[in-house]
Amino acid sequence: MSLVRNLFARQAHDRERLPSDGVPLRRVLGVWGLVAVGLGTMLGGIFTTVGTGAHAAGPAVVAAFGLSGITCLFVALCYAELASMVPVAGSAYTYAYAALGEIVAWVIGWDLILEYGISVAPLAATFSGALQQLLARTGLTLPSWAQTANLIFAHGRIDFAHSQLDVTACVAIVILALVLAIGIRESAATNVLLVVIQLVALVGFVVFLGGAVRPGAYHPFAPLGLGGIVTSAALVFFAYIGFDTVTVASEEAHNPQRDVPRAIILSLLIGALLFAAVAAVAVGVVAWDKIDTNSGMLDAVTHAGNNPWLFGLVLVGTVTGTAASMLISLLGQVRIFYVMSRDRLLPAAFGAVNPRTRTPVRMTLGTGIVVAILALGVPLQTLLEFVNIGTLSAFVIVCAGVMVLRFTHAEVARPFRVPFGPVVVPAIGIVLCVWLTVQGLAALTWLRFLVWFVVGLAIYALYGYRKSRLRGR
Repeated sequence: MSLVRNLFARQAHDRERLPSDGVPLRRVLGVWGLVAVGLGTMLGGIFTTVGTGAHAAGPAVVAAFGLSGITCLFVALCYAELASMVPVAGSAYTYAYAALGEIVAWVIGWDLILEYGISVAPLAATFSGALQQLLARTGLTLPSWAQTANLIFAHGRIDFAHSQLDVTACVAIVILALVLAIGIRESAATNVLLVVIQLVALVGFVVFLGGAVRPGAYHPFAPLGLGGIVTSAALVFFAYIGFDTVTVASEEAHNPQRDVPRAIILSLLIGALLFAAVAAVAVGVVAWDKIDTNSGMLDAVTHAGNNPWLFGLVLVGTVTGTAASMLISLLGQVRIFYVMSRDRLLPAAFGAVNPRTRTPVRMTLGTGIVVAILALGVPLQTLLEFVNIGTLSAFVIVCAGVMVLRFTHAEVARPFRVPFGPVVVPAIGIVLCVWLTVQGLAALTWLRFLVWFVVGLAIYALYGYRKSRLRGR
């Protein structure tokens, strides 16, 4: 019984009352700064998912974005309630620790590495492709071996003679990690600039291509049926990943209990409206089965007359959008490590804050280097579904946490509460997440996720369980 009690031991719901180790983070973010954090992670995903989603669902990719958005809305309401009562960095990891116990918190923290850390690599690949297209218009072309990630193995070894490396993606991640290491104020300012540029690009795409939409392109609306819509929803779900990143910046917000819930919902609603509009225009201009899976928006601009001004705007939007998503995803990953280290489930080095920059410099740079190596050689498609399954798992835990805390900590103040009681919204969120995971993701993705899960449990058993702050060792 002692083992079970330790595994499911819970942290205090208000961790700011716990003793603090080292230098605290700097509180500089208001509600719109937090909204920019959410949008900075989300918006970059639309530039690549619209083409992939269209091939899976046809014109009903608009409905697929809607299904993913509705799923995220139920989860966002749960995030908002938990963020209002647990105003601490750490996202779903922190909430799971307060509601469901240490072992569940560890599992979800381990899964969040897929959402925040690993997701930077496919974003970097998209950034690299767009930037190379931009440079090509000026006559600058990289050598073929340095354009994309594709490691080839032969006879148990890497075949360097035929492999390709995405040098641009690798360098971009390292540069963004350096920006994050400098300080949160500088990172936030950079993110706001990038978000504004991509918002202009997305709105420009919808407005200027709206007149080129062919009404007949939407018939039949769902040629691949409901199954196609669900599969597409699981794929385009990648675009929504990021609204929850707002919660990992709770300890850098001026008023987290008020501003974090507002920012979560605002960033999701803004993103969902833009995604649906972009998808409707893209498949209205290009036949759904012919649209480019990697650059659907640019393909639509080309088919609509290849206006050089608009092409350049969307191309710049793709570059800035993916750059912003990478920046905030790295921020989220480093802050997850920071909180897990503070709870002593990871070594102290993972959370050490530099007294001058007030950021975890060593962990920021270390994370950036590891992810940069992944982006250098691992193909894009290998990582996308892996990211989605980790995120959906985290969302299920968040929804469950709301139900549990309503009964175990009923007396705690909740500036924001999910509507319709503690069961309806969380239960719908869980069902939708499980449905997308089971119906939309391949068996091989589940196998990879199982291996990841086992590795995480082994690390917890060998280090986290023995060193946990709750056991005072």
